[in-house]
Amino acid sequence: MSAISIAYAALFYLAALVLVVGLVSKIAQYWRTPAPLKIATTPAPMTRTGAAFRVAREVTLFESLFKGEKLLWVLAVLFHAGLLLVVVRHLRYFIADVPTLLVLIQPIGVYAGFAMVAGLAGLLARRFLNPRVRYITNPSDIAMLVLLIAIGVSGLFMKFVLPTDILAVKAFFLGLMRFSIQPLPVHPGLLIHLGLVAALMIVFPFSKLLHAPGVFFSPTRNQADDPRERRHVAPWAAGYDAKRGF
Repeated sequence: MSAISIAYAALFYLAALVLVVGLVSKIAQYWRTPAPLKIATTPAPMTRTGAAFRVAREVTLFESLFKGEKLLWVLAVLFHAGLLLVVVRHLRYFIADVPTLLVLIQPIGVYAGFAMVAGLAGLLARRFLNPRVRYITNPSDIAMLVLLIAIGVSGLFMKFVLPTDILAVKAFFLGLMRFSIQPLPVHPGLLIHLGLVAALMIVFPFSKLLHAPGVFFSPTRNQADDPRERRHVAPWAAGYDAKRGF
């Protein structure tokens, strides 16, 4: 077994551990964070079912972006839809017997990679070209976009310029899932691509990319606009008596 195979196996075990533990801890933090006020952004649904549908529209259609800035909405859809298809396409590396539907998605996933990179490039350009956005942009915002673009470009490079042995790559990841390290092809493009993916997994729980699970916990989105019908009391204030002070 080569040292590179062992090193990358250890790297992905570490990255997976950091990703899972980090996400679970942040989601638990979001869950415990009290929402002392009824702060649903109006116009808002007046029922909990309506609020749930509002969150669903935000997650799937980016409703607020569409209302706020059409160009940003187009770029966000290109990136997120492309990323979703790319991730689904890569599931073949973790499934021994690939189902027919996943096989049919493979060609679409390739072109989705171009859409993902195009959306990311537009979002990066917006950070520099829009004065208001440039003013609030941090180095970490640029770093995350550059990292995602590098992942997409390196993946497309392997697909169209310098292919690698995908059967060996699949055997490597199936081996990781079974705690049996298999040889990883010593391919420069592959090593760069996998290194960037592992870096993304490690930094994800500590970056602004956490808006992915965080949107479900946003009180401005998930609260119903029913302060007259239902008194909102935060759990930590449920036993508080304003007159007696406890």
